[in-house]
Amino acid sequence: MNFKQCFTAAVFGVALAASGSAFAWPDRPIELIVGFAPGGGTDLTARTLAKYLEQDLGQTVTVINKPGASGAIGLAYVGRAKPDGYTLAMTNMPGLVSLPIERKAGFTLDSFTYLANLVRDPSAFSVKLDSPYKSMKDLIAEAGKEAEAISYGSTGVGTDDHLALVLFEQATGVQLNHVPFNGAGPLRNALLGGHTDVGGMNLGEAMPYNGEVVRILGQASEKRSPLAPDVPTFKEQGIDLVFASERGVVAPKGLPEEVSARLREALKKVAAEPEFQQHMQQQFTEMDYLDGDAWLARLKESDERFRKLWAEQPWTE
Repeated sequence: MNFKQCFTAAVFGVALAASGSAFAWPDRPIELIVGFAPGGGTDLTARTLAKYLEQDLGQTVTVINKPGASGAIGLAYVGRAKPDGYTLAMTNMPGLVSLPIERKAGFTLDSFTYLANLVRDPSAFSVKLDSPYKSMKDLIAEAGKEAEAISYGSTGVGTDDHLALVLFEQATGVQLNHVPFNGAGPLRNALLGGHTDVGGMNLGEAMPYNGEVVRILGQASEKRSPLAPDVPTFKEQGIDLVFASERGVVAPKGLPEEVSARLREALKKVAAEPEFQQHMQQQFTEMDYLDGDAWLARLKESDERFRKLWAEQPWTE
């Protein structure tokens, strides 16, 4: 074998080794970061997803909660992580878009590789079962008597729950007293303990308790969700508000294409799995699968919309 043949063989061997190492991914456990406290909708979606990803990828997928700053701590952590596929984030939109608009969040839309959006969970307003408010009409009538006399709990400044309030106030002209929490779990406890009058929990977070300890006054869906057919929409009650939390999976920017393709394939399979869909239904969460490219395009549209809203009505608290 001459020098040229030896050199070619060596290069080919290196290429094969590199290719083999890429397709050998994953060879150790994967972390799935959630930027909220345990017990909320994003956390439940992540924990269900982790079990199915484990089956497809053949590795442990561990959900790690990093609550704080309305989810920004968790997203910033993933944005800074090594882009090797072993650190992922379960995102929550609009926080993924809105947080970098309102503050230095430690990440931007450009910080991530977008793998897939999986589900959507409509916003909703809930009260304790013994609350005097029986409908959105009752709430608006009372709130109109004195600005910020009624407290409204959310999962943090700039989250979907908070922005649902901003849009609600914009649509009705009334003002509630915003009280942020570190996740849906702490918020739910505060609502049940009487520490906040209204809980801005997603439909999926409130439905397991509806009619037992809470009353859902309205869901912010275009039409009644088939998962909550007895809960009236905001539109039915004269409020022009359609809004939802969208949950997907991202990795740090710079993820190798082979790893990105493997993860996208796995997420697409999970989203199409009837048992996974059934689990989402049991959590009162609607399927909303979009592959990474289509999802990023939708996020950029949302970014434009929220920047316009921020210019009109900054949601600083």
